[in-house]
Amino acid sequence: MESVASTPTWAGFGVFVIVALAIDLALHRDAHEIGFAEALAWSVVWIALALLFNGFVYLRFGREAALQFLPGYLVEKSLSVDNIFVFVALFQAFAVPPRLQHRVLFWGIIGAVSMRAVFIFAGAALMTRFHWVMCLFGGI
Repeated sequence: MESVASTPTWAGFGVFVIVALAIDLALHRDAHEIGFAEALAWSVVWIALALLFNGFVYLRFGREAALQFLPGYLVEKSLSVDNIFVFVALFQAFAVPPRLQHRVLFWGIIGAVSMRAVFIFAGAALMTRFHWVMCLFGGI
């Protein structure tokens, strides 16, 4: 059985995420206000996709890996609810029209994920090159 932390696994996951984001961007090219029914439908799609991914993890890596993924996903999903309030507050503060909110949110998420990746890789590179950085990061 292949290790969950293998390079091909992470590369495949990265490609999957990029393709999913590209599909989401392509399907929402026209700026429009997203209503309750559309939001609910997309939520069902993304949750179903996560559950399918959990099934893949179960088949590929076993029960233990699937049992690690599913609660982690559920916790992250529940914790993301507070972000809705932040988004609403920011959209109101900056007077973002409802028809543009999806686009602003999408590019904000892309920016956040990109910056997180930069910081993770830069931090990992610093820690492997300079051992004392680990103490600095630990102190922070």
